[in-house]
Amino acid sequence: MKKIIITENAPAPIGPYNQAVLVGNTLYTSGQIALNPQTMELVLDNIETETKQVLENMKAVLEAAEMTFENVVKTTIFIMDMNDFARINSIYGSYFDEKTAPARETVQVAGLPKGVNVEISMIAVK
Repeated sequence: MKKIIITENAPAPIGPYNQAVLVGNTLYTSGQIALNPQTMELVLDNIETETKQVLENMKAVLEAAEMTFENVVKTTIFIMDMNDFARINSIYGSYFDEKTAPARETVQVAGLPKGVNVEISMIAVK
């Protein structure tokens, strides 16, 4: 059985998907972009603030499932420009303990929703 996870503290889905789905003890999140959940406006001041907004959105989804970043076992980061990797990684790293950080891949893509520069999805386990 799957349980749909929804929170008003992260951007509402804008298509036929949910913020996350919990199956047993495993949470599968949809990708988050830098939308402010209160205004639904993009936060694109710079790559650092954009990445922080993405991770704050993800934090809200994890909390709605009664989890934290400590529960995350896998992340996928999609970025528009690999030259931004170090700056994205710096912000990303501040959300995880390096000794217990999840597995991850980072992929440069040709395009992301709404013209954003970064999108992150996660898998977490209770």
